[in-house]
Amino acid sequence: MKFAIIAAGDGSRLADEGITLPKPLVKVRNVPLIDRLIRIAEQSNAEQVNIIVNERMREVREHLFNSHYNIPVSVVVQSTPSSMHSLFVLAPYLLQSPFCLVTVDTIFYEQEFQQYLVFAQSRRGSDGVLAVTDFIDDEKPLCVELDENRRIIRFSDTKEQYRYATGGIYYFSPRIFDVMNEVLATGTLRLRNFLRYLIDHGYTLCAFPFSKIIDVDHASDIRVAEQFLAEEEHR
Repeated sequence: MKFAIIAAGDGSRLADEGITLPKPLVKVRNVPLIDRLIRIAEQSNAEQVNIIVNERMREVREHLFNSHYNIPVSVVVQSTPSSMHSLFVLAPYLLQSPFCLVTVDTIFYEQEFQQYLVFAQSRRGSDGVLAVTDFIDDEKPLCVELDENRRIIRFSDTKEQYRYATGGIYYFSPRIFDVMNEVLATGTLRLRNFLRYLIDHGYTLCAFPFSKIIDVDHASDIRVAEQFLAEEEHR
């Protein structure tokens, strides 16, 4: 399994609220978000971590290039219009085996993440397994309807309709890249619309429920994430 991290966003909401660090370097419990995910990848026996950062993130690039990790880390520097395009930029590094994709601002319980990987790796007939949660605190959630076998039937942008929303953690087969050029030709933007495209074109996506997943989008989310991870120690 390879591990991929999308860290190419600007973190504009954090910046507007006075957080001067680029989002990947924002610390939760004194650990930069990007370093926490790299450590989790290592502990999950990933063979390599592939990261995309935008061209404006000089501090992030320097941090990654100057840090020592116990797992190979490959960094791609490219600004993209959306997280879907960021995933496609990483495609050449991810074509040979299943991979786990995580957005850099995602906070979750590590024990649940390990259970998620076990489940995802057992679903060999699936093209992807998405982490979902019924703790929906996102301003623009992507909600999912599931069947009795946890297969995703459809997506919705309104949280009133379904119980679960996606949480920024994905386990994909490299088969998803077979339609990459088709998707780009349609002018599709955003990762959520790529997920819709996969469902509409016969791909099988399943879901694994987490108790809670937190996105660090606002300054207040940092405090919430720290409390959340403190609670993990007492589970």
